[in-house]
Amino acid sequence: MIKFTYVAPSRIHGKGLFSSVMIPEGSTIGWLTGKPCAEDGDYVLWISEDRAIEVFCDLKYINHSDHPNACYYDDLSVIALCDIEPNEEITHDYNSDDW
Repeated sequence: MIKFTYVAPSRIHGKGLFSSVMIPEGSTIGWLTGKPCAEDGDYVLWISEDRAIEVFCDLKYINHSDHPNACYYDDLSVIALCDIEPNEEITHDYNSDDW
């Protein structure tokens, strides 16, 4: 599992995923694990209009930000968009079409 992150209360929403070490820009934070699904719900990530995954791993705690520091890719990896400092919350822009 992802050894350089931890889950903690978030100022953004509920729980969040945080870095326990400095994560350099371009680093793989992890890969989403879960199962395909067809309905929206808690921890469901819509990859396209007709493709969704119910996320089971700690990456499900990545909250939204208009200024994200991480991005999801089609291969279900999560990559750091910039250097992420220790104890910084890991975020993604859920409104973005960038995958």
